[in-house]
Amino acid sequence: MEHRGLDTDGCFEREGSLGQVPGAFAGVVAAARGRIRDAYGRRLHSAYLYGSVPRGTALPGRSDLDLLLALHHEPAGEDRDAAEVLARGLDEDFPEVDGVGILLYGKDTLLSEAERFDLGWFLACLCTPLLGADLAEHLPRYRPDSLLARETNGDLADVLPRWRRRMREASTPDEYRRLCRLFSHHLVRTGFTLVMPRWGGWTSDLTESAEVFGGYYPQRADQMRAAAAAALHPVADPAVLRAYVEDLGPWLADEYTARHGTKTPRVAAAGRT
Repeated sequence: MEHRGLDTDGCFEREGSLGQVPGAFAGVVAAARGRIRDAYGRRLHSAYLYGSVPRGTALPGRSDLDLLLALHHEPAGEDRDAAEVLARGLDEDFPEVDGVGILLYGKDTLLSEAERFDLGWFLACLCTPLLGADLAEHLPRYRPDSLLARETNGDLADVLPRWRRRMREASTPDEYRRLCRLFSHHLVRTGFTLVMPRWGGWTSDLTESAEVFGGYYPQRADQMRAAAAAALHPVADPAVLRAYVEDLGPWLADEYTARHGTKTPRVAAAGRT
């Protein structure tokens, strides 16, 4: 049987590790560790890497650096300002990375019952410890079931109006490319988690995610393959974004709700976008 990111008990194996960080990114990861510690001091509970860098698939000059910071308290204005300065500084000082993203949460939110199958799962399964005590030790083990699918990506219908607004506000090629990467990545991940319980496994590879999805929805397979390609090589084409919010996105939101239900509402948190 295929491995599919699960252990012998059918639970998610944590993906990524510091040992998998490509050599070209060792400097920026080391700098991130030091600068996070300096910026937050005792306010910081722990810090994590996620994405292509700890998975070992990052490409110099093309991949971004993704960080999650857990604070002892809920983030305040000064914490968000520090994250913005930190992200900008790392991006400017290290040409190996094409952008730096920082998610910021209080540890109580990450460990809350409301986030058990969303942020909790994300931290425990997709994040690599960088600093501090690992919060994953306080979280359960996870399986690729419908509950997880619902609580991770069962809110696409709520997201689409925000995407339409951001599209209307965009006007430059760089803005369109950023939205293309964001929308494409989100749609491919949502398409994959739609079929994840049936497939019975996990992958963070966008190309593989699109192929898995296409096996269950062949009529939408080409669209999802194109979205996976656009997530890796975003284009400054408003027509691509319109197709997402007018066709693929609404269809996917309806199909997701029909199969898994709607994500449980929660209070907006500082790290959400």
